Amino acid sequence: MRKTSAVLATLSLAVLTLTGCSQAPTFAGDVCDRTAASTPSVEESVTVEGDLGEAPDVTVYKPVKTDETSFADVITGDGKTLTSTSQPMVLDIAFYGGDSGDKLYESEFNGDPSRVHSISYWAERSAGLEKVLECATGGSRIVAVLTPEDFGEANVEAFGLAKDEDIVAIIDLQDVYLARAEGASQFNDARGLPTVVRAPDGTPGVIIPDSAAPKKPVTQTLIKGDGAKVEKDSTIVTNIMALGWDDKTVTSSSWGAEPNIGPAAGELVGATVGSQLLVVVPEADGNPATAIVVDILGIVPVPEQ
Repeated sequence: MRKTSAVLATLSLAVLTLTGCSQAPTFAGDVCDRTAASTPSVEESVTVEGDLGEAPDVTVYKPVKTDETSFADVITGDGKTLTSTSQPMVLDIAFYGGDSGDKLYESEFNGDPSRVHSISYWAERSAGLEKVLECATGGSRIVAVLTPEDFGEANVEAFGLAKDEDIVAIIDLQDVYLARAEGASQFNDARGLPTVVRAPDGTPGVIIPDSAAPKKPVTQTLIKGDGAKVEKDSTIVTNIMALGWDDKTVTSSSWGAEPNIGPAAGELVGATVGSQLLVVVPEADGNPATAIVVDILGIVPVPEQ
């Protein structure tokens, strides 16, 4: 495998076609007031027992009725805050019928930290979860009541629910990763190399110079995070954008989509979580030169045996 392909593969690059410099929807992270948005009375609909991350023992005081999707945090975690619909996170969730109290669905609740997804991923399955998860913090347990419209017409039909039956959800937000690189900007000799600018949500914009690409691989740290160091055998969570040097066109990006999860490429070993790196792979074997911007959002912990 030629070097460019190897770098992209080991960075677990999601191949997407970009149409412009779009951004993922963001929440007002600096002024999040989740308490004001919550509905404490939701807690009265259920009793939830058991430790966070383990399958809960749930009793639903049926029937549960609501005019609009609402939620309450029965445990408020002290982890990172969800500020974007594409921010990586790990959660477990269980759904119960509001009329019957019966369990409809339960995720693994097995402590597997590699099941990293985003709000967008879950909202595609049940639109109301976007509202429920907005500005939540890692380590929280959330009780929510979803209207059938927010639960999703296909879900209502699949579970054989009445068209006016609300749905109770128990969500354990086990972990939340960074939304973008966070740390100290680093000075680099940028002569002959791309310049990286950033949208407010962290989405990079890459300006490739008109000069020829370097003849040798280049790796520069643009932002140095203060998180854990990436080791050779680390599984990491990243956001990546790749551009062809000659045509200056974005060829692949994970921004605004699902995060990348995979083994750390050699270029990233030794970097710290929160860092942003620029990797330039020169032309070789008929493949064009490529510039890759990588935000290191987190390291997936090794599951306990």
